[in-house]
Amino acid sequence: MRTIGEVEEITGVKAHVLRYWETVIPGFAPQKDIGGKRIYSDREIELVMRLKFLIEEKKFTIEGARDQIICDSDAVNDNADIIKMIQDLRKDLTELYFCVKKYGN
Repeated sequence: MRTIGEVEEITGVKAHVLRYWETVIPGFAPQKDIGGKRIYSDREIELVMRLKFLIEEKKFTIEGARDQIICDSDAVNDNADIIKMIQDLRKDLTELYFCVKKYGN
């Protein structure tokens, strides 16, 4: 867990920009400690680096970067659903295999 100052130092993104991104990027909401200071997880630091890359290197607008982040998130969720379906299918096939092995055709 990192403070906003540490994240600024690590990523090169100014604190006021990080606070702004919290308002426009869905899912980007660092927790706050008892004193109200922002605490950033590794996932949030990775998101900052992704946003910085999209905006500075790929020349996205903030809106375009936000849309890309949302699209990336949807793709990850779709992949998670597919992985779950494959795991369920594998389990069913394993059970079927042992059933056929035990009871024959």
